[in-house]
Amino acid sequence: MAYRTLADAVVLFHLLFVVFAVAGGLLALRWRWLPLVHLPALGWAAWVEFSGRICPLTPLENALRTAGGAAGYEGGFVENYLLPVLYPAALTRELQWTLGIGLLAFNAAVYAALLWRHLRRR
Repeated sequence: MAYRTLADAVVLFHLLFVVFAVAGGLLALRWRWLPLVHLPALGWAAWVEFSGRICPLTPLENALRTAGGAAGYEGGFVENYLLPVLYPAALTRELQWTLGIGLLAFNAAVYAALLWRHLRRR
């Protein structure tokens, strides 16, 4: 039971990390220090998407589930939790690149607005 709870906590943390990587730049419009935390998270998320690697949180979750007597799963967090909700088709490298480019483009626009606001104040 404890391992399942820990695995579920890893999934929740993973989901929150993904949301933060995607939309954390919007919070930087409010808190000026936040890019110090968000930009490394954004870089990590983009690297995982573009490299086709699996985030280390996925094997951690699988190990916890296996230790708790449940079966782990193949693939990564995005394939198992997010894509079934967002996309009915399987994750492809092209889709990973699209997600990565969208991630960077959205955040580039947010940070451009942040920079514009900062320059306008000066």
